[in-house]
Amino acid sequence: MKELSLNILDIVENSTKAGATLVEISLQETNDTLTITVKDNGYGMSDETCKAALDPFYTTRTTRSVGMGIPLFKMMAEQTGGSLTLLSKSKQEYGDASGTIISALFYKNHIDFTPLGDVVSTILTLIQGHPETNFLYEHKSPEREVTLDTRELREVLGDVSLAKFEVVQWIKEYLNEQYSQDIS
Repeated sequence: MKELSLNILDIVENSTKAGATLVEISLQETNDTLTITVKDNGYGMSDETCKAALDPFYTTRTTRSVGMGIPLFKMMAEQTGGSLTLLSKSKQEYGDASGTIISALFYKNHIDFTPLGDVVSTILTLIQGHPETNFLYEHKSPEREVTLDTRELREVLGDVSLAKFEVVQWIKEYLNEQYSQDIS
């Protein structure tokens, strides 16, 4: 993938397919590093499945025999000298405390660092595609802090779908406004 935002999209799609009602997307940036963490409250994975998910020849999909999302994300982090961690608790074993956390550390000054890309479009795509799912998005860097919590939007909007055109446009403007402001 040419942008990390597309990896985020892929990982979060897995969260929604796993029945997550809340997906937290966190980008923590320093001058030298970027840490991307996706945490969900979905069905989770067993220890065996968690280990297998790092193998590109493992997938739960029936349409193809490879699953490149997590292994590719891991490879991209490791190519910069970073790392990936995958922790999960299965619903079968942990009940309501189930969920998955994927966290990848990237070194931004490395020649193999993949640009973040259009993360605003990624967040909009996720909200439009899964208006019933709650998303908490946070991006903290030395220059700015950007946050969006769809639970807060639901409180204000009531029964109005987050996928409604006017709502999506407002979210886009809200995120772009936050990205244009410096806190330094």
